[in-house]
Amino acid sequence: MEFFCYHRDRPGSLPLREELTEARWSYMDRFAAELIARGPTFAADGETPTGSVHIVDLPDPAAARAFAFDEPNYQAGAYRDVLLRRWRNLLGRTMWDFPGARTGGDRYLVLGLGTGEAADLAVPPGRDDLIAYGPLLSDDATAWLGTAALVRAPDPERARAVLTADRYAAVEVHEWEFGGRR
Repeated sequence: MEFFCYHRDRPGSLPLREELTEARWSYMDRFAAELIARGPTFAADGETPTGSVHIVDLPDPAAARAFAFDEPNYQAGAYRDVLLRRWRNLLGRTMWDFPGARTGGDRYLVLGLGTGEAADLAVPPGRDDLIAYGPLLSDDATAWLGTAALVRAPDPERARAVLTADRYAAVEVHEWEFGGRR
């Protein structure tokens, strides 16, 4: 089962995150084979971290909750909240399979939160700029709760356009970059 996990930073938590860097890397290394995508989000300045995205394939919702809430930064209080949802990998690949790799163009997390009738269940045109794409679902995968995409785009507005905006209660666009040990 695939899960989308977005830890959002608590304001002022950067020193704590820096202190826990190796503990966090060691924790994430345990899930290297299960990761579909990962990486930090940033404020509009492109430098200040605002959160951390992980898309991971785990056996069940309990394992996903353990992944999200046993994470060292979460345990230490660096995050203000966690969005954890079932997710379906409509591209059928990992970020490491993305043809654009780590270079060329800006990258964004586009997060559409919704209720009611599902939207954007098919992969949109422009697949070449999609790094990861899929619906956010309830734990039992019966209810659609939104869509999450990692996109290469020239600007936030073009990234946002990957979703049908009027079908969502809210659409967030965050600067994002490939994560993992370099």
